[in-house]
Amino acid sequence: MNSEQLEGKWKQIKGEFKQKYGSLVDDDTTYSEGKFDELLGKLQEKTGKKKEDLKKEIENW
Repeated sequence: MNSEQLEGKWKQIKGEFKQKYGSLVDDDTTYSEGKFDELLGKLQEKTGKKKEDLKKEIENW
């Protein structure tokens, strides 16, 4: 597992935490950020690409 995959796994965990926190305080923005972080984490883990590169790809899509 390379560092990008490890970072991706961490982002998934962080995203899940943000989702739970967002649901707890009924904060849709935090929940949405958590879902996006989780998505980026999964993509990083699967592709091994950097977060910045994935964000650019998503924005340009």
